[in-house]
Amino acid sequence: MYFLLSNLSFIDVCQATFATPKMIADFLSEHKTITFQGCMSQIFFLHVFGGSEMVLLVAMAYDRYIAICKPLHYMTIMSRRVCTVLVGVSWTIGILHSASHLAFTVNLPFCGPNKVDNFFCDLPLVIKLACLDTYVLEILVLTNSGLLSLICFLLLLISYIVILATVHHQAPGGMSKALSTLSAHITVVVLFFGPLIFIYIWPFESFPIDKFISVFFTVFTPLLNPVIYTLRNKDVKEAIKKLRSQHVHSKQVF
Repeated sequence: MYFLLSNLSFIDVCQATFATPKMIADFLSEHKTITFQGCMSQIFFLHVFGGSEMVLLVAMAYDRYIAICKPLHYMTIMSRRVCTVLVGVSWTIGILHSASHLAFTVNLPFCGPNKVDNFFCDLPLVIKLACLDTYVLEILVLTNSGLLSLICFLLLLISYIVILATVHHQAPGGMSKALSTLSAHITVVVLFFGPLIFIYIWPFESFPIDKFISVFFTVFTPLLNPVIYTLRNKDVKEAIKKLRSQHVHSKQVF
């Protein structure tokens, strides 16, 4: 679990920083420009980290399934080798997902004005700038991103249903404990897929709220994930209680 969490935290750090420095620089600058190479880099990293995190969340759901439904076999099934393979698969899918987008984006003809109405280069908005009929490209982007998102979301939903059904069948009284164990993961999934669903319902239309959702998805969601898992961790809770009791005791002494 901690191995998968550490990789999730690494992806979150990368996702929160791939566009943030440029965004802050643009806030402080009157002329907000970015090179073509920089724009393509932002698109690439956004989809690498986003795709990798989706698959990693599925791997973490599988980890929770084994921990809750097969606790005696957990250490055997979820070995370091299996965890490494799962993380490797998540990164591989993320890179392939992103590369498939860039394969047809880098060679598009852009005639200008090349203005992206967002804080960073978002693929649907960049494609709209091309000097040709982008209908087929829009369908390809929607299919690529939508299919990966839908598959991961359905796998997560199925894993939750299987876990809760298994717990309810084997130990009816353990439902609340299972929900408590899953609560952090479910919260992270909702924070990740919530903005994603909204963005890809109308990916090629621009709305005023899109900028807020984009910033929330790329900056605040990755920053919230470690906090959520930290506050749900029993060891961290015990450490906080111990610090609090020491603080109260020191006050009483003085």
